[in-house]
Amino acid sequence: MVDVTPLIGGIPVGPELLIILLVLVLLFGANKIPKLARSTGQAMGEFKKGREEVEDELKNMQDDDDDEEVSADSTIDEEEELETEKESSA
Repeated sequence: MVDVTPLIGGIPVGPELLIILLVLVLLFGANKIPKLARSTGQAMGEFKKGREEVEDELKNMQDDDDDEEVSADSTIDEEEELETEKESSA
């Protein structure tokens, strides 16, 4: 059986995670870490909100296009019926 090694490491666990947390505490200090986490969470929330707004707008645009196609088809059908009536009366 062939052993596959990923090119990019997975999620750090165990000692790797402890080292990363220690480096964060040393770099930012224990007081700033909650502030960083809070601002990161707020930024992620804003990003999610913006993404949802864009998705809704795209969906609305697609729905509007579908409605226009249906109304255009019904207009063409009505015009064809009028032409047929004119030809049959003539």
